[in-house]
Amino acid sequence: MVPELGLVCITVSKDVRYRTVTRKRLLEHSDEGQRKLLDDIYRDNIQTLAGALQYCKREGIRLYRMPSSIFPFFDDDVGREVMRDLAPSLAHTGRRAIELGLRLVMHPDQFVVLSSDSPEVVANSVKILQMHADIMDLLQQPRSPWAVLEIHGGKSNRSDALVERIRQLPDPIRSRLCLENDEYSYNAEQILDVCTRAQVPMVFDAHHHIVSEKLSSYDDPSVAAMLAKARETWPDPAHQMVHISNGREGFNDRQHSDLIAVMPSAYAQAPWIEIEAKNKEEAIAGLRGWLH
Repeated sequence: MVPELGLVCITVSKDVRYRTVTRKRLLEHSDEGQRKLLDDIYRDNIQTLAGALQYCKREGIRLYRMPSSIFPFFDDDVGREVMRDLAPSLAHTGRRAIELGLRLVMHPDQFVVLSSDSPEVVANSVKILQMHADIMDLLQQPRSPWAVLEIHGGKSNRSDALVERIRQLPDPIRSRLCLENDEYSYNAEQILDVCTRAQVPMVFDAHHHIVSEKLSSYDDPSVAAMLAKARETWPDPAHQMVHISNGREGFNDRQHSDLIAVMPSAYAQAPWIEIEAKNKEEAIAGLRGWLH
């Protein structure tokens, strides 16, 4: 088995770049002007997504993380209205991904905190997740962990609440949801416990793990052990996805480096690896030798 390496959102080159808009700029327009602006952005971004799929196919990349903000304000009424006319085009793009054998995933932003003790924050988190699930549905991606919607645990020491809220999520979200360990709130063992109880897969991040546990090597035995434990949470172990990054200023620096200089040897057994490095496709190209 040779791991598949994943591209995160954009390229360092201008090959894959998306448009966006701030709320301030959007509100400068009339209702009709807002619809026109979002229509232009959505059409451009669908075209960019189609181009990203072709780029990945050309470069031998089979895993692609779409930007969380690919369709700005799609969770607002105006965005929903605009997207209705574009749904066939998005469906065509999603079918093309399936034809090309490309796996599409998303990582909703830091505002998703299902474990919050604020009902308003939880409600907004579900709204954001629903938007991402709707995008996956429009792309005709399966309601399974193949089309991952990945989040962090959020507010610490709230694992029981997190498990219960995951259980209450509607199927288009819950069927795709995966949780990732982080450096501060939920370490690998803690998020594994949540995933096991909530029956959702765990995305293991080796760099978060070494920072959290203050380890000196990716080959610490706990890395391979956690990789194996995380695999057991996936309904299909062949779909297991993990993350890798290196520290920018030092091994335990949580900030991501430009390239990947060090890989966990255990990751040779990981089926799908998202490469979280600043230099995107250059980092992937630099790892080709490691693969073989």
